[in-house]
Amino acid sequence: MGRIEDRLAELGLALPKPFAPPPGAEFKFEPVRVSGGLAYVSGHLPTDGHEVLVRGKVGAELAAADGYEAARLTGLAILASLKRELGELDRVTRWVKALGLVNCAPGFDETPAVVNGFSALVLELWGDAGRHARSAIGAAELPFGVPVEVEAVVEITPANE
Repeated sequence: MGRIEDRLAELGLALPKPFAPPPGAEFKFEPVRVSGGLAYVSGHLPTDGHEVLVRGKVGAELAAADGYEAARLTGLAILASLKRELGELDRVTRWVKALGLVNCAPGFDETPAVVNGFSALVLELWGDAGRHARSAIGAAELPFGVPVEVEAVVEITPANE
């Protein structure tokens, strides 16, 4: 295990199965696409493989704290996809940008507090290299009724370094 996976273990966290389409379906996109020294992470949901772990609208069925936890689970799903693509999470040298979407009830305006669940996880694992630019946007609906979707851009080292 690498430094990041050791830190996950110290925090009592485990990676879920990487995102996968439901049985019989196929990807029409890449969960992670590497180009040069960057990895572009497609929007991820709070999933374990193809199983959705949390559903609901923040500010209605879910409180902001529940949304925060869903964003943290979404972060773990992103890490699982990065590990599958890169082979080793230690290849991620810096988090550059994240976009968090929150499925929220009308009038709910605490989207940054919800997406902090993702950002806090990254900072716990990478320290200063986890600092990233970010947007946190409210959405009327998200796929499969999930409360949070996050996409990201990270800097990586080449596979042979």
